[in-house]
Amino acid sequence: MEKNIQKYLALVHTVEHGSFTKAAEVLNYSQSGISRMISDLEAEWRVSLLVRGRSGVSLTSEGMKVLPYVKSVCNEYQKLHTQIEDLHGLQSGLIRIGTFSSVATHWLPNIIKEFQKKYPNIDYELLLGDYTEIESWIWEGRVDCGFLRLPAQTKLDTIYLDKDKLLVILPENHPFADCDRFPFKQLGDEPFMLMEKGAKAEISEIFEQYHITPKVQFTTWDDYAIMSMVESGLGISILPELILKRIPYRIVVKELEIPAYRQIGLAMKDRKSVSLAVKRFLDYLQYRSI
Repeated sequence: MEKNIQKYLALVHTVEHGSFTKAAEVLNYSQSGISRMISDLEAEWRVSLLVRGRSGVSLTSEGMKVLPYVKSVCNEYQKLHTQIEDLHGLQSGLIRIGTFSSVATHWLPNIIKEFQKKYPNIDYELLLGDYTEIESWIWEGRVDCGFLRLPAQTKLDTIYLDKDKLLVILPENHPFADCDRFPFKQLGDEPFMLMEKGAKAEISEIFEQYHITPKVQFTTWDDYAIMSMVESGLGISILPELILKRIPYRIVVKELEIPAYRQIGLAMKDRKSVSLAVKRFLDYLQYRSI
């Protein structure tokens, strides 16, 4: 039965990713191993499931008919394993988490430290990326859950955790270094260091909301690079408050004249089908103060 489930998973992931190579990466098999498992299914069922081509693979008409049933078997098998874990209690497990750097630095150490007191045999695997990458990892199954800015771009199962204020950072000798709150109109008049990668981030959305066109001089997802450039007087920026804890740079931090925030949550593909270890982790996060 276990071998058949692995073959079914190989088919599902190959179709979802469009290639044997990507399915092999997700399932931790060789490309030839994935291809062989699907060939075994075709031989057992005496049908052709996939069309192989230079641009990847696609389902045959027979494959389209059987795939929904294969997916159903895989989902029910996952539920069975979750139920068995529940019956035996949580003795060990692995939680794979997608996260961005500020959460990994300022939230996760304390979260894991406290969670380990109750579940000391749980292991963790962290994968760092931006919001778009983390969403992709959740859909692909590379991580069990991931920290994201809410709302997510795709239809994931999410849990709201906290809001994080967005703050302006300035060089120490900036003319507005002594202001109470930084005026929005001034954001369009300064060289700007933008923290963004891939999809549009919350800072660009603020500019759109208030019809501001920033003079973007530099774009990166590296918050420390941005703070270093601001310290050197190359411009100003907006960063989340969580990033600005225990910073080693000589910069001035100011609130915006109209407060702005990002909403942070935890996302997964389907809360009902996660492992017991992940389920306990979710319960812990929901009932603790970040």
